[in-house]
Formats: sequence, structure tokens, C-alpha cells
Amino acid sequence: MFRKGLQLVIVSLLLLVVVNCAKRGTPTGGPKDVTPPVLVSADPPNYSTNFEGDEVRIYFDEYIKLKDLNKNLIVSPPMDPKASITPMGSASRFIDIKLVDTLLENTTYVFNFGESVTDNNEGNPFSFFKYVFSTGDYIDSLKVVGVIRDALLQEADNYVTVMLYEADSTYSDSIIYKEVPRYITNTLDSSNVFEITNVKAGRYKLAALKDADNNYTFQPAKDKIAFYDTFIEVPSDSVYVLNLFTEVLDAEVSRPKQASAQRITFPYKGNPDSVKIDLLSARPEGFKSLVTYKRGQDSLQYWFAPKIETDSLVFKTLANKKVDTTFLRLRNLKRDTLQVSAVSTSLVLEEDFMLNSTIPIVAADSSKIKIQRSDSTYITDFKTQLFPEKLQLSLKFDTEEKQSYEIVMLPDALTDFYGNKSDTLSFRATTKEYSDYGEFDITLQGAAEVQHIVQLVTEKGDVKREQIGVVGQKEFKFDRIEPGTYFARIIVDLNANGKYDTGSYLKQRQPEEVLYYPSKLDIRSGWYPKETFILNQE
Repeated sequence: MFRKGLQLVIVSLLLLVVVNCAKRGTPTGGPKDVTPPVLVSADPPNYSTNFEGDEVRIYFDEYIKLKDLNKNLIVSPPMDPKASITPMGSASRFIDIKLVDTLLENTTYVFNFGESVTDNNEGNPFSFFKYVFSTGDYIDSLKVVGVIRDALLQEADNYVTVMLYEADSTYSDSIIYKEVPRYITNTLDSSNVFEITNVKAGRYKLAALKDADNNYTFQPAKDKIAFYDTFIEVPSDSVYVLNLFTEVLDAEVSRPKQASAQRITFPYKGNPDSVKIDLLSARPEGFKSLVTYKRGQDSLQYWFAPKIETDSLVFKTLANKKVDTTFLRLRNLKRDTLQVSAVSTSLVLEEDFMLNSTIPIVAADSSKIKIQRSDSTYITDFKTQLFPEKLQLSLKFDTEEKQSYEIVMLPDALTDFYGNKSDTLSFRATTKEYSDYGEFDITLQGAAEVQHIVQLVTEKGDVKREQIGVVGQKEFKFDRIEPGTYFARIIVDLNANGKYDTGSYLKQRQPEEVLYYPSKLDIRSGWYPKETFILNQE
């Protein structure tokens, strides 16, 4: 009995020891690994000269993965076909590079992995790891540095491709459309600063692309572009600033499509103002036509009346001095119906009440329009203005603080393009108190004697308010501003055409200069800040 009891005691003690040991041995996690992978060796070694092989293996001190390689990896000069790189999606202690393209003689090649090489456990990146070799007997060691900015917006795009083209006897400005550059780098997503390394001495054209297809060639319909005005000489101590902009495409009209019984759409690119559309087919007596355009749409609308009794129509289009003749077979479609809607039910004091229409409005009978205040009194002194090309119309009348208005359009008040009259239409609009708005005054100190445009924009660059100055104007006052966060954007309107003009690569024309007031504007109700912006323009 004593022996059994002793055995039980011994077993209990052993279990206690085991449990305590288990508790002491439970992993606590320890400090987080923040150390990136370390390069151990490479075969051939990094920065090798007289390279003749077709395969490279790079070893690290721990298991690594390649993350977002297609985004991060930049090979300079680019290879076609591209090198095969492994591992993809799995962990390994080495990277294999298999070269397929024929290498150029006496050329330094750079494989910049960006942020793609990470350790397997914590994802710590081996930032901007580069493997470099030369097919000649030396490594080019010069570099070109600079900054990418957006010509119009506050923040530049990430993953901007920066390129150097040799300015030799074969160079032309059109090279950027069809050939890959000799040297290339990328800003990635962490900075707008760029550095092109391992460049040989020489004369170059410096350009940058927000390259939508990652093909290192400029496609104006998809890509933003930036370029330095003159050729650059390497070596240089200069820091180059490149402003990305979107070109306005040359006007181009595509094949028309029938949208309704008496409306034809013409898809287009470029500036719609430069597009002309004419009907060549026989026209009935009293024929009329109208072309409309709404911002943000990619088609021009060609309206015509009366209906033409024919199976097809022939049009002549003029765009960018190019004349085309197009044939369109007609279908039996319904005609458009008129709908009118208010742009907003919140009426800003002293601004017009705007309406949108689905068919151009060509006439308005003021005698059939009634504007009533909340106290049942009527406004008799108002004006209507038609914008048929924009499918809009406006009502202008004196507005009062904290007031509501009912706008009633009696039958036949509006006449559309087809000659049809409107039914009864009713809208409501309200105003706020002056104290519900904010104001903002800005003085441009040191501004050149040119025209400036001052805009209040959102963080995304949407224009909320705008004032077009005159030559020499320095003070701009904005009132009745809806409370919110804005940024003051100043456009140096050198040609005084009242709008921002973008650049052109082929014409080697930079976009108009755009400046942002350095601090954001927190506009509040009843606040009236006055700011001075020192421009230091010549």
C-alpha cells in the first residue's frame, strides 16, 4: 500500500514537472524580425565585366520571395525578349536570371529589383537591390537624378518610368513613340525622386512616362508624358525637374452610330470644338441640325429634324484638317423624349438656377414660368438663358437668404429641338444664410504682369470655384464658398485665353505653369481668411 502511494506521489511530481516545463517552453514570439535579406554571393559576381554568359544566380542569407516583380523590376537597357526570372510565388534562397535576348557590346546592364525582394517570413524588403554587369571591360558609373511632378495636380503618379535616349545621329523626337530607351528607371510608389544609374558619358534626351502598358513607348491616348526642354550632358550635377502632363489629342472622329430616330452619335478623340459635321444626303425642306456636347462624354450628338425618309445617310466630317466621308444605314428607332431636371436643389446665393435637358431646348416662354417664394409672393423679374449645345438652360433672379422657391413651368413653357412642347414641370430650390458660407481672399505678391487664373479645388483636383483675372490683377476674392477643405491653384495663363493649356511633346511645348498655395484652406462658415502668396515670378 505504501509502495502504491509512493508511486502515485512520484507520478504526480513528474506530471507537475512536465507541465511546468511545458509552460516555460511555450514560445513567446520574441522580437519581430525587421532585418531585410542580405546578399551572400552571385555567380557571376555583382558588377562583373566582360560578361558572356546567359544565366545568373544570386544567393541570399535567408529564404526570399519576389513580390510584385512586374511592377518593381526595371532592366536597363530593356531586353526583348525579357529575361526569365525565378522563383515566382515560392520561397527560395536564390534568384535565377536566364537571359534570352542578345546582349549589346560594351554595355552596362542593370537589373533594379525595386522593392520586390523580400524575406519569406516578415516580408522585409531588400530595397532597390541591383544586379549590375557589363559586356565590356568597365562598368559605367555616372548617374542622372531629378524629381517628377504633375503639371496640374498636387501629387504626381507613382510608378513613373524615366528614360534617357542617346542624342546621336539616329535620334529624332519621334523615337519615343516607337523605340525603347537605352537607360530607364522607375520612381516606384514611395517617392517622386528618380535616379538613373550606371550611365555612360554623353548627350541625352530626358523624358518620363506614366506608362499604362509598360512598353516604354509613348502612347498619347493612354500615357502622361514629361520631358526636359533641352538635351542634357552627362556627367552633370543638375537636378532635373520633369512635369507630367496629358496631351490633348488631335481631333479624330470615328464611325457614327444611330442613337434614336433623329439623333446620330459621333465618337471622337481630342478637342470637340475643332470637329465639323455636315450631312451630304438630300435634305427635306425646313431641315435643321444641331451638334451638342457634354463634358465627360466621348461622343458628339448630331440632332436633325424633320425625319428624313431614307434608308441611309452620308456625312462629311472634318477633324484635324482631315476630311472623311461616312455612310450610315438607318434603323427604325424611337425618337427621344424630353426630360428636364435641376442640376441642384441647393441654390447658391446670387447664382443661376441651372437645368439639364435630354433634348436641346430652343425656346422658353417666360410668361408660362412662375417663381414663387415661401411666403407665396411671386418673382416677376427674371431672365431665362438657353444653352442648347450643352443641353442646359438657366433661370436668373434675385435670391434671398434662407429662402425657398418653387419654380413651375406651365404646359408649353419650353420648346425642344423637335418642336415639341413641355408638359407641366415643377422644381424646388432653397438658399442658405450668408453666414453659412465662408470667404477667401488671396493676393499674388511678386506675380508677373500676365494673366492668372485662380481656382479653388478639392484634394483630387476637382474645380469648385474659379476666377479668371486680367493682366496685372493681383487680388482675388471668393465669397459664398461652401464650407470644406480646398486648395488654391494658380494657373499662369500666358496666352490669356482663360483656360489651362497643356503641353505637346512633338511641338516641344511645356504645359502652362501651375502653382499651389502651400497650405490647405479650411473654409468654415463665417470665416473670412486673407492670404498672401509670394510667387517670385519674373
